[in-house]
Amino acid sequence: MVNIIFLKSTRSSILRPSRLLLLCSSMLLVACNDSSTTKIAVSDGERAATASTIEANRQIANELNIADQQDFEDARRGLIASIDGMQIPSSSDATKNVWDMAAYDFIKGDAPDTVNPSLWRQAKLNNIQGLFEVTPGIYQLRGFDLSNMTLIKGDSGWIVIDTMTSKETAKYAFDFAMKHLATRYSNMTNISAIIFTHSHIDHFGGVLGIISQEDIAKQNIPIIAPDGFMEEATSENIIAGTAMSRRAVYMYGKDLARDEYGHVDTGLGKGPAFGQFSVIKPTQLVNATPTNLKVDGVDFNFQYTPESEAPAELTFYLPKYKAFGGAELVSRNMHNLYTLRGAKVRDALKWSNYIEEARNLFDDADIYFASHHWPMWGQEKIQTFLTQQRDTYKFIHDQTVRRMNKGMTPGEIAEDIKLPPSLAKVFSNREYYGTVKHNARAVYQNYLGWYDANPAHLDPLPDSQRASAYVAMIGSEKMLAQSQTAFDKGDYRWSAELLNHLVFAEPNNMAARKLLASSYDQLGYQAESGPWRDVYLTAAQELRQGTPNKGIDMASMKGVFEQTPVSNFFDTLAVRLKSENATDKDWRIKINFTDLNESYLLWVENAVLHHRLLDNKVPLQHEVNATLSLTHPLFIDMLIGEAGVKKILFTDELTIDGSKMDLMRFLSLFEKPPESFGIVLPED
Repeated sequence: MVNIIFLKSTRSSILRPSRLLLLCSSMLLVACNDSSTTKIAVSDGERAATASTIEANRQIANELNIADQQDFEDARRGLIASIDGMQIPSSSDATKNVWDMAAYDFIKGDAPDTVNPSLWRQAKLNNIQGLFEVTPGIYQLRGFDLSNMTLIKGDSGWIVIDTMTSKETAKYAFDFAMKHLATRYSNMTNISAIIFTHSHIDHFGGVLGIISQEDIAKQNIPIIAPDGFMEEATSENIIAGTAMSRRAVYMYGKDLARDEYGHVDTGLGKGPAFGQFSVIKPTQLVNATPTNLKVDGVDFNFQYTPESEAPAELTFYLPKYKAFGGAELVSRNMHNLYTLRGAKVRDALKWSNYIEEARNLFDDADIYFASHHWPMWGQEKIQTFLTQQRDTYKFIHDQTVRRMNKGMTPGEIAEDIKLPPSLAKVFSNREYYGTVKHNARAVYQNYLGWYDANPAHLDPLPDSQRASAYVAMIGSEKMLAQSQTAFDKGDYRWSAELLNHLVFAEPNNMAARKLLASSYDQLGYQAESGPWRDVYLTAAQELRQGTPNKGIDMASMKGVFEQTPVSNFFDTLAVRLKSENATDKDWRIKINFTDLNESYLLWVENAVLHHRLLDNKVPLQHEVNATLSLTHPLFIDMLIGEAGVKKILFTDELTIDGSKMDLMRFLSLFEKPPESFGIVLPED
């Protein structure tokens, strides 16, 4: 629903109609959620690990050589300097930090009962932060963000590999590096090139924190990225951005406390930095293997690896250093073929083949470093590591398809498939981020989609209807009792299954919500995967506290939106059309971007919104109902809610021609997505 607000001003007693319309349109991407619920009090004693969880975690500790120190030695090797209690403040709100390593100071010693000991080990490794010398001439900043920033000495400046998630963390990390490296290299602090390894925001979002667009243009600094980078970087979170952001809150434990009962690690690193994001268009694209380039005097041999960990990705080899930059093709954990925040399913077979290609292309590599985690030294160790990573993804692919072709369903395959011991017991293959169960489901989805061929699942009842039917059949008291019995036996998956139905049928049943939250606690404590833990514990928190009113701030994406093609936003507008209100509408609206010299036609037909770029030299075949003219910066400010009433009232950057009433009616066809919505609790 579009909120129409009448405000008094010094110019007019009532907001002028043209400005009123723009106020409405400026709110299309901003929404509120007035969700409220009774909170359930919980003590640390109630959240304690049960005997079943303690035993499950003990078994994991016994299966693995948790005391092995090789990874810790590698993670500390080459340390130049670190920062105790590092906190990086937000540039938009000085009272908040976008990065807080001090919050993880509790991660030391043996794992508490409430954390999987294998995940605890990974969390301790990811706590090791600072500036590191990989080898003279190659340096890494680790623990300043979810991802790493790598600096390679060029002839005239620093070649930056990946620029972290946010402008705040990137600037802080780069400045810290220069403080310690400038004196080694004749006070060299300038950037001579930037390489984005792939199209995920934790690898490019901080770019304008370390250098301005003006300096990039003025100094003709090359920006190298894989083919398709800009399209993927600016589109992934646009159309489905609201849903993805909400799910990311779960996946990364954004709202959880940093303690033994909450978030400890994502597996890839501590967690994303929720600061100000940016992106810059590449000047040179890598679209083939091999692509050999000399970048500021340093030879790079690029490998093009699309549709692996990201739709647009590359790796590279540095012959001078015999060093392989693995990007995120390989990591010191099992990665996701399907990510819980939601994204395109990744191709396990292509991924495995790219790793084999890299293993052969760069077979004399003595150094491995990547976009996450710590490096590795020694040709034999690197070859073994690449072989194990290659075979992990291929095993999951091959054995999933084998079972699929025997008629097994995704759930049956996920429960049945197990890595062989030669892969399963290797720490760099452990399920700290991705999991075998979800990766197997992703392979199934990649080939056959969501339908498992069982006719009962062809047109299933919605969750709330199904839940209500089960509860009506069994009875809520009996279902709660059976759930308690399952919980007491340590069968938390079954208690969660039963209680989920009960809560969806009776969301105000506080006893059911409390027990379901406790079931999710125990599942979270046992999870080796950082995202699984965060999902379970966020679910428990929302069952106790209710659905939050706010999600991730859209304004933080301004730097990305400024580089996003305008047509992408019209695609987003199309998925917000209230089709039930548009069945007989045929309005045509023209939008002029006065500073871009671009015009677009928007029209509704068959309850579908269409758009196309206009040739301003060719007259329109049909008259339009209204024409809206504005600047691109104002358009972005309106989208993210930064164009306030005063700016809209008095700006000269905006005019309307034609029928203001038709424009109002057109805008009324679109809904605002909520910042937050129910996941473990049904929507009202």
